[in-house]
Amino acid sequence: MREIIQVQGLTKTFHLSSKQQKLERTKEKIRVAVDNLSFSACQGEIFGLLGPNGAGKTTTLRMLATLIRPDSGDALMDGVSVVRQPEQVRRHIGFLTSELKLEEFFTPNYLFTFFSDLHQVDPAVREARRQALFARFGIDRFAEVKVANLSTGMKQKVSLVISIVHDPDIIIFDEPTNGLDVLTARVVTDFLQELRDQGKTIIVSTHIFSLVEKLCDRVGVIVGGHMVQCDTLERVCGGLSLEDRFFEIYKETAGDEE
Repeated sequence: MREIIQVQGLTKTFHLSSKQQKLERTKEKIRVAVDNLSFSACQGEIFGLLGPNGAGKTTTLRMLATLIRPDSGDALMDGVSVVRQPEQVRRHIGFLTSELKLEEFFTPNYLFTFFSDLHQVDPAVREARRQALFARFGIDRFAEVKVANLSTGMKQKVSLVISIVHDPDIIIFDEPTNGLDVLTARVVTDFLQELRDQGKTIIVSTHIFSLVEKLCDRVGVIVGGHMVQCDTLERVCGGLSLEDRFFEIYKETAGDEE
């Protein structure tokens, strides 16, 4: 299988303010969020980044999406560098995170048109995709309702649709089912599987074991900014459940750090 995403030694640090140091009871002035991280993802694959909160998953995905610049290292998105060619990368990826909020004053229709125009989608293609995606997620009944008046699940559906208006080949989703009810979460996971079947390359981050087991072809376990395991689910688990194997890995990693 052809490698579409190649992550090469990504490292990112953040400076802690005196207030942050007090809150976290540390004298360290610099936090290493991601430390020399490397992995790859292939065409037509869902790759999962699994780790606890604070492991560096979101920081990693933000670097891949060119929202923040790595201190060192690089990532190639179908051969295009996130460091040297960020604008070109943005044309070919879709990025969704619950931390990026839609402007609540606008409607799904307006936002779909705005982001389609931003990506220079042909108007005829835009309208066909709007009709198909809105119907697929039940947004059509709420197309002229302001985002502020939508349910949490519907907001997530709109965010997902907006992130792929330009039909990207690479899709990056940070905690795609976070805060969703079971019905909406099922709709989202089913759709991700459909995108994989279309040959899209998808990276998802999560701390939910069942989501990885259902969706992912391969998984990278990230702890403390380090990639500590990366392989197929079968090889990572080694006959155990993913949850049991994860806690084994976590204990081994904690022991190494001590």
